[in-house]
Amino acid sequence: MSSATSAMGSAERERAKASSAKASAEREGRTLDVRHLGLVPYAEALALQRSLVDERRAGHIGDTLLLLEHPHVITLGVRGDGGRSHLLASSETLAARGVEVHETGRGGDITYHGPGQLVGYPIIDLKPDRCDVHRYVRDLEGVLIRTASDYGIDAGRVEGLTGVWVGNEKLAAIGVRIARWITSHGFALNVTSDLDFFKLIVPCGIADRGVTSLSRLVGRPIDMAEVATRTAEHLANALFFNNLHS
Repeated sequence: MSSATSAMGSAERERAKASSAKASAEREGRTLDVRHLGLVPYAEALALQRSLVDERRAGHIGDTLLLLEHPHVITLGVRGDGGRSHLLASSETLAARGVEVHETGRGGDITYHGPGQLVGYPIIDLKPDRCDVHRYVRDLEGVLIRTASDYGIDAGRVEGLTGVWVGNEKLAAIGVRIARWITSHGFALNVTSDLDFFKLIVPCGIADRGVTSLSRLVGRPIDMAEVATRTAEHLANALFFNNLHS
């Protein structure tokens, strides 16, 4: 290799480093707007996400995190039949228990949401320095692992599966949508969830594993607002925001 070629390669590497450092600095200067919405019907939250994605893409709003709970609902993903084959309950049973069924437009299989579960929908522009779907999903898993650790729970990942696990049981589910690097959908962390509702489905299409919750694992009730605050802080740290606005 000639000295000129070597110098050119070094210059390109330095430019790449400078660009990465600049992008990181710009992201570190951003504020994450956190909206605590309480109990929100699924269809309403879906419409809100779509509206906010359009606003974020147009630059009318900054990066935003929606934190909320849903009334009882079963949601379907976009792969294959969306998880319909993993719906175990009849329409009559679902109606009797007040459970709706919705298609979502996110990745993943069938999932249950309900009161006592913290749902997070980040509406974030991953450009220019975080355009990596797998990295983003791993970041969300890391956020929830750290939240669980705040309560003394040793949660982790399972190779080949998405989400956060404690032993053989799933503590949190993740299903995202990324369109032109704007994120939507996100995660669902079981805090004080009524786990009996998961018996209506094969959660995430995984038949040989169970589900659990923070309150079940620690043996006491856990304050949802506290969990939401901790999760927002961990997400801001993971995605390099240094300001939170609620």
